[in-house]
Amino acid sequence: MRTRVPLLLLATALLAGCGGSRRSAKSNGEASKPAAQVLADTEAAAGAASSTHISGRIVSNGTTVTLDLSLVRGKGASGSLSAGGLSFDLVRIGATAYIRGSDAFYRHFTGPAVARLLHGKWLKAPVTYGGLRSLVPLTSIASLFARVGAHHGALTAEGPLTYHGQRVVEIRDRSDGSTLYVAATGKPYPVAIVGGRKGPAGTVVFDRWNQPVSLSAPPQAIDLGALHLSG
Repeated sequence: MRTRVPLLLLATALLAGCGGSRRSAKSNGEASKPAAQVLADTEAAAGAASSTHISGRIVSNGTTVTLDLSLVRGKGASGSLSAGGLSFDLVRIGATAYIRGSDAFYRHFTGPAVARLLHGKWLKAPVTYGGLRSLVPLTSIASLFARVGAHHGALTAEGPLTYHGQRVVEIRDRSDGSTLYVAATGKPYPVAIVGGRKGPAGTVVFDRWNQPVSLSAPPQAIDLGALHLSG
């Protein structure tokens, strides 16, 4: 299932694991539906969820990206990401993003002198600040799945199967072979998206649906705008 989410577009190769579902659980009927309806049901289920967790390790054009984020509907997200060996912790609460970079991250973007001053410190800025805006779809359940549903080719339902121990329905994008796995029992939540032949490939895993997630603003965060760095 191709997606235009900027950080997910940096993609191929990952861990794929998901919460299990008992074999005796009752089917939710998605296996008998057309692919487009399964996708619509998945978007609706994800959009109504209070929270989820996404993780993955993906590579595109030689750049490896890893992500480990917990998303809370209507509030934001927290977790960590890395790209090309530059890692950072991230918290988004509403319209404000907080970032705590690794020493290598700060050296890359600010130079060694400023990086020493920023060691272990959080920065904050509006989510519309420079490159931060590309993180918004990745830290919003609704935005993420709206993009997943909006960018794909002709879909086909490949039927039910077991994916990492969970009963799922497989939806394949015929244009590139990318695949969406949807839970076949309980709510039709997405389980994983696996990239195809074109563009980024890899896997993004979804789990921990509706589990409690606490979001809090890091204390004493430094205003990114006050550093006069290019956004």
